[in-house]
Amino acid sequence: MDIKHIIWDWNGTLLDDRWLCVDSINLSLRKRNLPEINEQKYLDIFCFPVEKYYQKLGFDFEKEPFTVSGSEFISNYNSRFHEPDLQKGVREILASIHNANVSQSVLSAGKQEYVDDWVQFHGLKDYFINVLGIDNHYASGKKDIGKQWINEMECDPNNVLLIGDTLHDHEVASEMGVHCVLIANGHTSYDRLKNTGEMVFKDLNELHDHLKEILPVN
Repeated sequence: MDIKHIIWDWNGTLLDDRWLCVDSINLSLRKRNLPEINEQKYLDIFCFPVEKYYQKLGFDFEKEPFTVSGSEFISNYNSRFHEPDLQKGVREILASIHNANVSQSVLSAGKQEYVDDWVQFHGLKDYFINVLGIDNHYASGKKDIGKQWINEMECDPNNVLLIGDTLHDHEVASEMGVHCVLIANGHTSYDRLKNTGEMVFKDLNELHDHLKEILPVN
């Protein structure tokens, strides 16, 4: 595998925000007298499109449109927007890849202004040649943005690696025609990720060890 560019997912992959997603959705569940969830339940059911995830939680879109509960979640989450820290090992692995002269970008299902804010807030902007988010609050459109980016990039898709933490990242990579590896420290359980057939790592430190074998990283 001759990798010349790495595309990173943001939430869950680089940002450790699973706990905040669980806290934020539980506020909405509690408000509607629906059963709350813990992190393990979240890992077992979170999916895209997020409307399907909400339905698994018990939200009834015939009684209340998804835009109401979806916007409420965003409001709950944004009230603590800067509390999540980076995943352990983020700065080390980004620096190693940068030093290996492999370019990097971010492709996120988060709204563009939010992703720009996060990257700037955590001081990571210099590592990425592009930071791509979506134009809505509801995590839809990542595939289209990814395909547009791979068409714009002066790099053979066979030399591109996408790193994410969800089944959707696997689907996005397939649509883009790029390689994919998945990290099980974000929003999806290890077993569910393994079922994609992709290589799965338990965390970024384990991934870093793997990259040392295929890239000139230190």
